Amino acid sequence: MDVRVTGRGPAEPFLSARDLLATEYDLELPVVVRVREDPDERTLAGHYDDRHELVVSRRAATSAMARELALHEFAHMARYEEGHPSHLQSTEEALFLALAGRSVERRKLAHCYQIANHMKDIYADDITLDIGPTGKLVAFMESSLASALADSPPASPGGWRRWTDAADPEITAVNAAFALALLERHGAIGADHRLYDLADAAATDAPEVGLSAFKERFRSLAADPDESEYRKVLVDATRAYVGTDEAAAD
Repeated sequence: MDVRVTGRGPAEPFLSARDLLATEYDLELPVVVRVREDPDERTLAGHYDDRHELVVSRRAATSAMARELALHEFAHMARYEEGHPSHLQSTEEALFLALAGRSVERRKLAHCYQIANHMKDIYADDITLDIGPTGKLVAFMESSLASALADSPPASPGGWRRWTDAADPEITAVNAAFALALLERHGAIGADHRLYDLADAAATDAPEVGLSAFKERFRSLAADPDESEYRKVLVDATRAYVGTDEAAAD
């Protein structure tokens, strides 16, 4: 597995992640990691005929989670190379099938993309949690959920809530469902972990989401679905989130 790091940033986290992935998996194509100065640059992964590319901010590359981030992205590349349906299915196609004829507000549509990303992340992290330590990931998820809950604007006495992109209670509940599902799927937390209390608070803030149901959707994803099966669960999850019980046909 060939990894080349460019830009002003440390190579060690990426090479360490490479070595960890190589204990169980391999990538046929080389990986080019481009470290950029912009601290607000999102981590972006691209797949090309002759390489994979990972663009990451210098702040992320020097963070305590740098190796775990790199391993997660390398796992996405492994899923892509093996042709896993979660990494080949067009999100746009699935959302079109799920939402055809429906009017969906922009923030909810953005959340649907997040749900699709969570499903892809489940499959990538089935690799990362199988070969890597889980302690940092658990702590990161706990901290992230606690921060989102703290940032969530309170409801007014009249029941009106000002939605924000930073801490929308509905997507916070979905994120909590994802975190619990992933960690339960790999036996990474005990029943008394603080994440459960945080998830309960998220569920209370967004009762219309159905956190438990979404947790089960994420946790029960089949390890090796075919294209039709994966498309169906993605379409069904989208419809469940926007509020229709219509199930997807094969």
